[in-house]
Amino acid sequence: MRGGTSKGVFFRLQDLPEAAQTPGQARDNLLLRVIGSPDPYGKQTDGMGGATSSTSKTVILSKSEQPDHDVDYLFGQVSIDKPFVDWSGNCGNLTAAVGAFAINSGFVDAERIPDNGICTVRIWQANIQKTIVAHIPITNGEVQEAGDFELDGVTFPAAEVQIEFMDPAGEGAIFPTGNLVDELEVPGVGTLKATMINAGIPTIFVNADQIGYEGTELQETINGDDKALAMFETIRAHGAVKMGLIEKVEDAANRQHTPKVAFVASPKGYTASSGKQIAAGDIDLLVRALSMGKLHHAMMGTAAVAIGTAATIPGTLVNLAAGGGERNAATFGHPSGTLRVGAEAEVVNGQWTATKAIMSRSARILMEGWVRVPSP
Repeated sequence: MRGGTSKGVFFRLQDLPEAAQTPGQARDNLLLRVIGSPDPYGKQTDGMGGATSSTSKTVILSKSEQPDHDVDYLFGQVSIDKPFVDWSGNCGNLTAAVGAFAINSGFVDAERIPDNGICTVRIWQANIQKTIVAHIPITNGEVQEAGDFELDGVTFPAAEVQIEFMDPAGEGAIFPTGNLVDELEVPGVGTLKATMINAGIPTIFVNADQIGYEGTELQETINGDDKALAMFETIRAHGAVKMGLIEKVEDAANRQHTPKVAFVASPKGYTASSGKQIAAGDIDLLVRALSMGKLHHAMMGTAAVAIGTAATIPGTLVNLAAGGGERNAATFGHPSGTLRVGAEAEVVNGQWTATKAIMSRSARILMEGWVRVPSP
């Protein structure tokens, strides 16, 4: 299925081989072979992956075991060149496809599906233990996929799916260091101002100008520059230690999916990867984010939650790039175009708390059937 600007191979838990129905090496080995990893050529030719972080994804769904939820959603980010499946975070983009899959698989009670209208699907995100609510359009009793909603980074229009990420920061501190802005010491790079936030997905934000960028860069500018990619990985690793996600810098290699690292800048006009012209007046700020060691072609859904949440909290680097002050939504420019995300945050007992983030995506089934997996 495609969900937002990502696509992945979706399974019902009960359809997996028995050995892969529980977490462990058997499951990881199966999913690696399905996707075509590890591939030293970086192409995933012998599998279902698309050789990018956005298309090397797997999803396992089952009837929810949680009260007042419809479906349990487990996401696996498959490394392209290493024998590794990262289960440490969510995929916000593929969340848009989870609701439709749940309806089509009978995980949602039939009486809750209207003949025409919106079906609310209550998703338990098992990786991060969070509730997500997806609003799926229904026509003649079936999931509606066609529509005129356009999402930058996706070629064709489709039906709009609104997603609410509830309590995206959870029980832990939204700012793990206790600060809206930290001084992050990165060997070989310098001391950078950084906002490190845990909302949607742990994310490290730095200012574009501190690392020599404008914020208008497209993929080829960074992904073809090994020195730049190494710099971003160094920033990510040291930020992960400061956020308490890993104990030492070396551990970052085994935690590729989280945290994300992104850089922000105030609005400027630029030409998106599709050729679309983005004017400075169209956006509140610029954001570029890396996923699995490469600049993302658009924006990860979970990182968009982090962006929206940080933008609503006065004093973060994201908020300052957007002009500062109070707000409940932000439209940001990314390599493929623009995206608007809303968020709600408040101070409770002296600490910032995020209540929810809202954005629109789209989704559809690309194919369904059997995927062949050679015997070991």
